[in-house]
Amino acid sequence: MINVNDKDFVVPGQLLAEDEFFSGRGTYKDQKKIISSLTGRISIRNKRISVVPLKTKYIPKRGDVVIGEVTDVRFSLWEVDLNSPYSGILPGSEVFGREKKDLNRVFKVGDVLFAKVVDVDEVKKVKLGLKGRGMGKFRGGLLVNISPTKVPRLIGKKGSMINMIKDKTKCKIVVGQNGLVWVRGDKDMEIITKNIIKLIEAEAHISGLTNRIRDQLYLLIDGEIPPEILSEDSQFSENHDDYHTNLSQDHISKNRDNDNLIDSLNGNIDKITITEEEVILDENGLEKPRFQNFKEEVDLEISHENQNINESNLEKEI
Repeated sequence: MINVNDKDFVVPGQLLAEDEFFSGRGTYKDQKKIISSLTGRISIRNKRISVVPLKTKYIPKRGDVVIGEVTDVRFSLWEVDLNSPYSGILPGSEVFGREKKDLNRVFKVGDVLFAKVVDVDEVKKVKLGLKGRGMGKFRGGLLVNISPTKVPRLIGKKGSMINMIKDKTKCKIVVGQNGLVWVRGDKDMEIITKNIIKLIEAEAHISGLTNRIRDQLYLLIDGEIPPEILSEDSQFSENHDDYHTNLSQDHISKNRDNDNLIDSLNGNIDKITITEEEVILDENGLEKPRFQNFKEEVDLEISHENQNINESNLEKEI
């Protein structure tokens, strides 16, 4: 017996189901009863009931791709804020190898980095690395902060939501598993993208979100929704109503459970576009890093900087 529907709001201690159902994340089992241990929304997948918290802090895991801001530069490492109770540490050796160089000449306080969680020890000391395609310092753009639990909804099934936003706004968008999102494009489009992302966060639990976001993008960018889109929506609504009229209540409930599940990042590996190039997604639906020689890029940047300094000094002497 089940006492809740998919996406229902529940509180700790609330009885969710009994007997033939399984206890998922955010729940516990008391004999044959499944009880909520969190405040959040119900997610039902097959016979497993979970509670997705409304908001939670990011807990780092090895292999995660994250976005963070440099908060301190020490002798041999950078400290990085990961939008988490636990800060990240990026060793200088990840950039320079065994060479000793001034870390401030590469990343300084306030720089925003795209990195990978290399290791997390027993006291949650988070080691970061930059060995991956596209990893390093972001230049320009803006950051949007959302709850890490809403990242799957922002990405959508097989990248459908994030790709729709990118295609319409022409912005580059990179999503970190820690809930930080980097956006760069035309300034007006950056603001629109930020507002759309916050709307997705606020309405992640409501069904039909993809179509509403699509319509909002048309209204904000074009000023109107194309007639063909309105016609498709109208036709779908009529067919949808006729279809449900002929279903029993049990069948309606089953289909609602299947259709309205919160999008998960635990799908198959797919190829989608997150930046300008086609990238490979990991099992979490985010960019799977590909190895590159980041040290060469940094050395080249420092070389250019030294050349500019020498030219400036030469001009002063003349």
